[in-house]
Amino acid sequence: MSRTSKAYIVGAFEHPTRKADDKSLAQLHAEVAKGALEDAGLTKDDVDGYFCAGDVAGWDARGAGPFSIIDYMGLSLRYLDTTESWGSAYVVHVAHAMEAIAAGKCTVALITLAGRPRAEGMATGTVAAAESLTAAETQFEHPHAPTVALLYGMCAMRHMHQYGTTSEQLAWIKVAASHHAQHNPHAMLRDVVTVEEVLASPMIADPLHRLDCCVISDGGGALVVAAPEIAKSLKRPLVRVIGTGYAPKHQRGGRIDLTYSGAVWSGPAAFAEAGVTPTDVKYASIYDSFTITVLMTLEDLGFCAKGDGGKFVSDGNLISGVGKLPFNTDGGGLCNNHPSNRGGMTKVIEAVRQLRGEAHPKVQVPNCDLALAHGTGGALGSRHGSATLILERE
Repeated sequence: MSRTSKAYIVGAFEHPTRKADDKSLAQLHAEVAKGALEDAGLTKDDVDGYFCAGDVAGWDARGAGPFSIIDYMGLSLRYLDTTESWGSAYVVHVAHAMEAIAAGKCTVALITLAGRPRAEGMATGTVAAAESLTAAETQFEHPHAPTVALLYGMCAMRHMHQYGTTSEQLAWIKVAASHHAQHNPHAMLRDVVTVEEVLASPMIADPLHRLDCCVISDGGGALVVAAPEIAKSLKRPLVRVIGTGYAPKHQRGGRIDLTYSGAVWSGPAAFAEAGVTPTDVKYASIYDSFTITVLMTLEDLGFCAKGDGGKFVSDGNLISGVGKLPFNTDGGGLCNNHPSNRGGMTKVIEAVRQLRGEAHPKVQVPNCDLALAHGTGGALGSRHGSATLILERE
């Protein structure tokens, strides 16, 4: 597929709520869909392709959720994709939408995410990693109660042991996110924090402190991906998808290395398709379920050598206007929001804002013409999928 045949992201919307006590899950999906379509200058009647994952209202053992939500939103479709890869799903959906548009299956693709974990009382990192008792690994892992936070803590501990990474270096990632979140009126955590404050926060899963962990929030987001002829007819800045990559990583029959993620494969694939390198990227949206997620992903995507991530993220290098690689300028999952515990959607939304020049003026990257968005779905310490997008302002 040539670069000129790629699709465009024409609509992006992030729900402003962070606690949806008064909204149903279906309502959140409908509201983010409406917001993204209005942003694009389109209506629901223009949508002929819909992409969603397991966060949709009505998802059950029959897989009825997608049919329920398109009925609820009144969509008439030619194409439906329900690919599930957890937090990376919405990055994957952009790639799948692009492929469907190129194949002539649809012309306007809508992607939605929504969730209510905060309203439902979920606590950070406490979800069991093996939620299905029918999973192949359950009999071996479930008795040990592997929570999400523990699995990420293992990765951080191993990275520290193998490469000398420190808690202070991880803390710099949270510090950078907080510097950005102070300018986001919707962010859950808007106070700028210091390295010392991160280290002084309670230990959650050694060596990860509370401030190394993402927030729990309600809300959601949506994207609209359109064919080139439609995108160019709209009165919106043109943001083109020029590179995509996806790769799962699992435990490989016991040959486990906790120090790298699936981004070691998804990143190079996306860069090769786009015809650019990490040094060309002006802004990066990196999945930040935990600080260690960011550090490992930056290494795996090629922004620095394996083992040098601690040095790379230190001393404000990820702060917009200060460092050489601004990241997560909305505050990310560490400070802004993490709807439905799936952060890939908001990573793409903020990358689109940066390329359009619509980020907050205090964090807008000057002349931002090339951005990366990366999602991680699952858990770094066990099984996950990594998805990478390269986006260009045309």
